[in-house]
This record gives sequence, C-alpha cells and structure tokens, in this order.
Amino acid sequence: MTPDAAATADAIPPVSPLLGEILLESLTVLAAAGELETACRLAGRAYVALRKCDPRGARRFDVLLHRMTPGLAW
Repeated sequence: MTPDAAATADAIPPVSPLLGEILLESLTVLAAAGELETACRLAGRAYVALRKCDPRGARRFDVLLHRMTPGLAW
C-alpha cells in the first residue's frame, strides 16, 4: 500500500455501530430469503471495506460469513 493509500485508509472513520447492525440484519434476511451467495458476497465486501479503518466492525462481518458459508452449494 502506498503512503497516500495508507493515509486515506486511516482517514476513513469507523462505520456507525447502528449502520453496521442494519447491514448485518439486512444480510441475514437476504440469506434467509434464498439469496445466500449474494449475502455472502456483500458481507465479504463489507469486511474488506472495514478491515483497516474499523477492525471491530469488520470482525462482525467475518463472523457472519463464517456462519453463512457452510450453506453455500459450491
């Protein structure tokens, strides 16, 4: 990562815990509605987006992914 990219990643504020809750709940509902693969892909994107600027928030999406991936058919 370049110094400019690192500075930008550090400058991104953590996601509001409430927004994280809403997204986690939305992904859980999406998976329950038969869109498990889509929910997993979105959870993975959320994890990547948060892993440097909000590791605690990212961990919640990692946990969700570990709960959901056993249900994937691939």
